[in-house]
Amino acid sequence: MAILELTLVPIGTQTTSLSQYVAKAYDNVRNKENIKVELNPMGTVMQGDIDELLKAVRDMQEAVFNEGVDRVYSVIKIDDRRDKNASFEQKLDSVNKRLK
Repeated sequence: MAILELTLVPIGTQTTSLSQYVAKAYDNVRNKENIKVELNPMGTVMQGDIDELLKAVRDMQEAVFNEGVDRVYSVIKIDDRRDKNASFEQKLDSVNKRLK
């Protein structure tokens, strides 16, 4: 199971506000059956099979392009762990246990 964080930046829009594009991208992925997804202030974090996550990234980019944007800059971080099942909760719990 992989965890992927995506930040999409539409370029060439008529406004500095990007929430309409974030909403369209998020709508494309939030109900996917095999992907857990969480929106955060700086991007979207998804958990699932790596192939499905990469397809979701493409779908999210296309959703932004469909809003009339001609260029989308994407930043992707992937944690694809094979030695054990990692999850959002497991990663956070591991850090929280070590906080003083």
